[in-house]
Amino acid sequence: MIVIIDYGVGNILNVKNGFERIGLKPILTDVPTVILQADLAILPGVGAFNAAMHQLKSRGLDKVIIQRANSSKPIVGICLGMQLLFESSLEHGKTKGLDLLKGTIVPFKTHLKVPHMGWNNLFHQKSDLVNQGLPKDAFVYFVHSYYLEGFDEADLVSYTEYDVKVPAIVRKRNVVGMQFHPEKSGEVGQQLLKNLKELVQ
Repeated sequence: MIVIIDYGVGNILNVKNGFERIGLKPILTDVPTVILQADLAILPGVGAFNAAMHQLKSRGLDKVIIQRANSSKPIVGICLGMQLLFESSLEHGKTKGLDLLKGTIVPFKTHLKVPHMGWNNLFHQKSDLVNQGLPKDAFVYFVHSYYLEGFDEADLVSYTEYDVKVPAIVRKRNVVGMQFHPEKSGEVGQQLLKNLKELVQ
């Protein structure tokens, strides 16, 4: 069973449709027992970091996500959902995150257009179950104004470049993050979603 955590913030239906295109039927839920028991849990998100953390905490889902991560069952954050996995964010002041992975979410300081919006190449730091089967010229779709800094290099799977090195896929054991939108990334995105299913194995 795949669940998409429904906490009132995010591109939930887009993510659901992405999984359905590869023949999977995820469940949208905010029920703690269902989230904890699922084979794979997805934490989506768009919008502001502090608002998302407020929604998680007000529903008690921050503790559920941490409990799930500590149980060794796979959990995957997408876009803002990935950012929430880290220690803190500087968006609209400093906000504490779920603190499952080392790093801080910071604003782009670049002459390039912000938000970073559009298709960018993925460069692979290492081979991993999450990025297997991707072409060398894999492009994925990003929409974000903040990126991860101060992370543990051992957690970096793939990155892109937007004036700076931008972590795009991270993984520490059962905790995975994708800064981009796999559900909007065509065939490459579909392969990535299929790879997530393999985490359950």
